[in-house]
Amino acid sequence: MPQGSSILLIIGGGIAAYKSLELIRELKKRGCAVRAILTKAGHQFVTPLSVAALSGEKVFDDLFSLTDEVEMGHIQLSRSADLVVVAPATADLMAKMATGQASDLATTALLATDKRVLIAPAMNVRMWQHPATQRNLATLAGDGIAVVGPNSGDMACGEFGPGRMAEPLEIVAAIERLLDGASVSPPAPSLAGRHVLVTSGPTHEPIDPVRYLANRSSGKQGHAIAAAARRAGARVTLVSGPVAIADPAGVETIHVETAQQMLEAVERALPADIAVFAAAVADWRVASASGDKIKKAGGRAPALALTENPDILATIARHRQHRPALVVGFAAETANLVEHAQAKLASKGCDLIVANDVSLTGSGIAGGVMGADSNAVHLVSASGITTWPTLGKDEVATRLVQHFAALGAEWT
Repeated sequence: MPQGSSILLIIGGGIAAYKSLELIRELKKRGCAVRAILTKAGHQFVTPLSVAALSGEKVFDDLFSLTDEVEMGHIQLSRSADLVVVAPATADLMAKMATGQASDLATTALLATDKRVLIAPAMNVRMWQHPATQRNLATLAGDGIAVVGPNSGDMACGEFGPGRMAEPLEIVAAIERLLDGASVSPPAPSLAGRHVLVTSGPTHEPIDPVRYLANRSSGKQGHAIAAAARRAGARVTLVSGPVAIADPAGVETIHVETAQQMLEAVERALPADIAVFAAAVADWRVASASGDKIKKAGGRAPALALTENPDILATIARHRQHRPALVVGFAAETANLVEHAQAKLASKGCDLIVANDVSLTGSGIAGGVMGADSNAVHLVSASGITTWPTLGKDEVATRLVQHFAALGAEWT
């Protein structure tokens, strides 16, 4: 980051505003001058005194302040910085930016600036996934606005998913890249015109009306892949087992319970250009589920006759009429990860296996990465093995979609 860089920080109104104080501290450590605009809503979460104490500068908040306009008019304020950063960028602020509003000092400065703008979105998961917000995001990206985050995780409202503001050090890294003349991230490769089919979550195979067989799966990785493919311009069909997370915005989502239902839904969704089988499908089901709840019988455990479920990955990889050009499977293993993934690649007839370690020793949590927010994967194909570091599941999804798009020239 160039020494003496000047940042105009616009602090929106959201619980994530407290992170803006740490962001100011980190920028000052790096020798940056920071001026701040605090929105009316931002006042509800941080005080002008705390912002001024950390920045060492006067805090601006009133478009019609005679004193502020005499000392430094909003036009000069918007153009005196090297970079304008909006953190947190609320859904309301993004909507106003996308439609060119100038209803207060923050939006007026954003409309008047001739400098690059970086936003760090922060909002409830459903607000983030709403089509209106995604349209606004696309508009801002088209206007050249750089974006960092949001991340996935638990929210103050009690929900889980994408919408958490990027951490201060992530925002600092994005600022450094922009000030050094680089982009925040490489342009996302396009999947426009492609149909991407994704399976996600577990399947529930009934034992009786109240019990079932299942795998530990939250659906976070599969849903993230579906969302990333949609952002890359694809038409996306998501076939999801029972999960406790929201459907991705702009994605056709089909909800199923059992492996047989999932296979039928996948076959109805064909043809597709890419099929990604991230679901943790139960390998077996009870041959004959009881219509009534099974009762304890003198301490004797019931004898359950199991039968194998259909192999969805192998069925589609060998589909005679509508085999997708790219078929991707997942391998969740607890030992000999790469060897098992290579064997699965050969036996299923797919093009790529995404392998991950779900053992306790591999993750340090019960159920491994199933349910966690991060993942460490190996891409196993006929051409070799690529290993990625531990990444957030949204980042894994983005990289996978970029990888799929890079293979586009091979599709015929």
